[in-house]
Amino acid sequence: MPGFIYTYACSEEERSLCHMEMRMLFGIESRLNIIKSSTEIDPSRSPFIKERLEVLYEGDNLSDIMEQVEQIQLGETTFRVVFVKTNDLEGTEKVEYKERLKIERDIGWRINGEADLHHPDLIFGITLLGGRWYFGKYRKSEAIWLRHLKKPREYSTALSTRVARAVANIAVPNPDGVRAIDPCCGIGTVLVEALSMGINIVGRDINYHVTSGARENIAHFGLEGEVTLGPISEVSKSYDVAIIDLPYNLYTHATPEEQFSILKHARRIANKVVVITIETIDDMIRDAGFEITDRCVAKKQLFSRQILICE
Repeated sequence: MPGFIYTYACSEEERSLCHMEMRMLFGIESRLNIIKSSTEIDPSRSPFIKERLEVLYEGDNLSDIMEQVEQIQLGETTFRVVFVKTNDLEGTEKVEYKERLKIERDIGWRINGEADLHHPDLIFGITLLGGRWYFGKYRKSEAIWLRHLKKPREYSTALSTRVARAVANIAVPNPDGVRAIDPCCGIGTVLVEALSMGINIVGRDINYHVTSGARENIAHFGLEGEVTLGPISEVSKSYDVAIIDLPYNLYTHATPEEQFSILKHARRIANKVVVITIETIDDMIRDAGFEITDRCVAKKQLFSRQILICE
């Protein structure tokens, strides 16, 4: 039995990035905007996850769920039941609005507790997927990345907070015991997202003004993180993963030789590197000693970035 069901939402431009994040977080991807997994993820970690259902009961028929929920004894704890909409489902699995409301009410009547539609202590969810019904604890995602849109220090070429959050998840899907570094951190967009998810990450950059800005941005959101000044060539510690938003020729006039040097030093200090680039640099990455194990494209209108997992 799957432990969790997650629903997703992303634009067509974000789909490639969303699917890579899925693969890293769950080991699989789903072409539908819903995924079943035994992996427990805080839904607020991902900019694409809408909600999570922690499965308590399942059955072939809705009547199976009706019988099982009668076991729930909440006492004075208030609750609400919501139907988790799966808009990609068609045919017999598509449940119309009025029927969803009826199902919510019918299940609610069978739970021993006090219903509260506005401020419940617990929210339960019910959904139909793959011909089976699932019921469990419901949790809606919070768009934490939205809180980080307005920073004291801005940088016109920085990643969006939404992309930065997905990149942090791709690089560090399970933060336990993982040490990460962003050696070209700029004003700290990736650092803020990673630190807000409890990822152990440090930042570094060769530009004094941007490292100062990164520290200010991190502190602005009540986070703590180390940001040092200097080139990646001076990094002596080893890390499990490095995130490198490669300096772009278009903006920073970094030469191919300088880009290659960054990659070579990344190979020296990290077991895995997530590279973000606006150019196709597969040959350069291979020459630096990496193998590209996965890739996606993050688009925004006519502008696109390649995100490469290198090991």
